[in-house]
Amino acid sequence: MNQYLSNTGAVDASFSTAATRKFLLNVYNWMAMGLALTGVIAYAVSNSTFVEVLYSNPFLLFGIIILQIAIVFGMTFAINKIPAGVAIGAFFLYAALTGLTFASVFLVYTTGSIASTFFICAAMFGSVSVYGYITKSDLSKFGTYFFMGLIGLIIASVVNIFLGSSTLNWIISIAGVLIFTGLTAYDTQRIKQMSQSADFETEQGKKGAVIGALMLYLDFINMFLFLLRLMGERK
Repeated sequence: MNQYLSNTGAVDASFSTAATRKFLLNVYNWMAMGLALTGVIAYAVSNSTFVEVLYSNPFLLFGIIILQIAIVFGMTFAINKIPAGVAIGAFFLYAALTGLTFASVFLVYTTGSIASTFFICAAMFGSVSVYGYITKSDLSKFGTYFFMGLIGLIIASVVNIFLGSSTLNWIISIAGVLIFTGLTAYDTQRIKQMSQSADFETEQGKKGAVIGALMLYLDFINMFLFLLRLMGERK
């Protein structure tokens, strides 16, 4: 995102509110379509025989995870070099692959608790994203803290794989919800800033909207997972 903003330049006052809204509308539309694709694939795979193949073959599962990571890094660092169509395709490929790995959610948790957690997450995400859009406060000063918190969260999660502490798992889940709630507001404000310097009708503007959709998609997915760990009812 920082790389993209540096290439689009400072905010241009000539951009209208309508142009900004159109840019943001496309960001949220693509994010919503990505989430829908993830959910449909996850549910379909969880009710198919492929789920047994997927989770009985660690090489296949880890291969999918590595491919997901490669797509995110590829989009992040090569966004200014690839066509908008490729960026859009990569985003939906990532959403589809996430659906494969998310099949386990339907195997571990009840459908009712997944649905209720999703709606709670959607309400939280929507409220915080609106705040990030309308607030006059500069949230960029919190970026370093969010990044440090995210690194700490990853380290703690890896450590708890070996410890298996339910208390630490609860703390990690609470911290995860808080961090990704903050990141949602932070990223929304950055996307708003981007929308004021990039016309969606241009190639650069379309690529910026895809990157924005990916950022919010990742915020939503992670917030949902941590909420599910706290609120989900296991089968």
